[in-house]
Amino acid sequence: MSVQTTTSKNAPAHSFKQDMQTRHIVMLALGGVIGTGLFLTSGYTVNQAGPLGAVIAYIIGAIMVYLVMMCLGELAVQMPEVGSFSSYATRYLGPGTGYTVAWMYWLTWTVAIGSEFTAAGMLMVRWFPDTPVWIWSALFGMAVFISNIVSVRTFAETEFWLSLVKVLAVIAFLVIGGGAILGIFDIKQAHSVGLGNFTREGLFPTGFWSIAMTLLAVSFAFSGTELIGIAAGETRDPQKNVPKAIRTTVLRLALFFVGTIFVLATLLPREQAGVVESPFVMVFETIGIPYAADIMNFVIITALLSAANSGLYAAARMLWTLSDQGNMPRSYASLSRRGTPFNAIVLSMVGGMASLLSSVFAPDTIYLALVSISGLAVVVVWMSIAASQIAFRRHYVANGGKVEDLKFRVRGYPFVPLAALFCCVLSCVGIAFDPSQRVALYFGLPYIAWCYFVFWLTRKGREQRKASQLAAVGGSEVA
Repeated sequence: MSVQTTTSKNAPAHSFKQDMQTRHIVMLALGGVIGTGLFLTSGYTVNQAGPLGAVIAYIIGAIMVYLVMMCLGELAVQMPEVGSFSSYATRYLGPGTGYTVAWMYWLTWTVAIGSEFTAAGMLMVRWFPDTPVWIWSALFGMAVFISNIVSVRTFAETEFWLSLVKVLAVIAFLVIGGGAILGIFDIKQAHSVGLGNFTREGLFPTGFWSIAMTLLAVSFAFSGTELIGIAAGETRDPQKNVPKAIRTTVLRLALFFVGTIFVLATLLPREQAGVVESPFVMVFETIGIPYAADIMNFVIITALLSAANSGLYAAARMLWTLSDQGNMPRSYASLSRRGTPFNAIVLSMVGGMASLLSSVFAPDTIYLALVSISGLAVVVVWMSIAASQIAFRRHYVANGGKVEDLKFRVRGYPFVPLAALFCCVLSCVGIAFDPSQRVALYFGLPYIAWCYFVFWLTRKGREQRKASQLAAVGGSEVA
């Protein structure tokens, strides 16, 4: 059942380089997940679901990620492909589903790319107030572009060090915050420190159902772990390194995210946790850490650049996969001499810039639709991974494969993928009852239907052209 597709059938001259090591793909996944959602908007969940509700929501999110990653691990180890979950969905759920998953995931990252550069430029103004934002944005964009086109090794090393800054910041926050909770550090605030925030307004001050309504935001916060699947096709010895990376990543993410939310919920009152200022800055300033705002400004800039770097990588691989499958012009499946999909990288950067322009000129229409679709996309991708694993296992066994021969297998099948599907559906149902997030369904579901329609239309056109060509060949032979 093992399939190797690291060389495009449309570009046989060059192939993807398997230069990533375990430390690279671990940091790639951690870097894709630990971003502005944790550093800036993590307080939103505490504010909306309450302290205990937020901790429960992130525990559910961590469990969901674990279930999905187990499913992806079985697929990625058996079939290490650059197309990852899009290729698996094409093979086991149907080409229309694979096509839709690829475009949704591409859109998710291209929407993020432009906004990351702008946000990073705006943060630089804190230190260089006389320099225009666009200059910093352009410099950051060029740096990320070069990181991706030079080689996968250059990209992986860049992402490793950018992600390391974020990981160290989270560890420092957990250590310092934990010390404050235990009374090691003095707290410069009126309210008492401890578990009082968890009971001050009752266990669930905003209602128990608010947990379900925040699950989409939690899912989006955990998005990026699936990058391991994409990187599997460019990893040395994926049968060995991918399982190790998955186990390491899931464990660290669970500790980082649940631990961070617990510290925030313990040290900050619910009504303060939802403000615009980073909750990390608030906690550091409460404890009395000097230059807290400047430190977090630097960390958040690295988080933005890391997200843009990994986002461009993922988006380009989705375009390469669509082209390799014949759903886009063949030029986007070509690889440079260094094994990078140059044309796909360029188009993904153009898409990111177009998204950026829409955020300036049409923030309440086009950009709102793009952001809403990208918010729902990660849940759809995770659902496709769980469903693909179920279909793969059935196909594998039906064709004489033995489960014990799988290099990495989901234990507890079929309950693990079914539980993953249930959690994903629950997060979608939850947002239907939240007016502020319901727009994700309004734009996301029609976009999914549109992708299926476009795929059907283009496939029908290809079949008609192929039939015409065969008829022409047959006619010439008769003549």
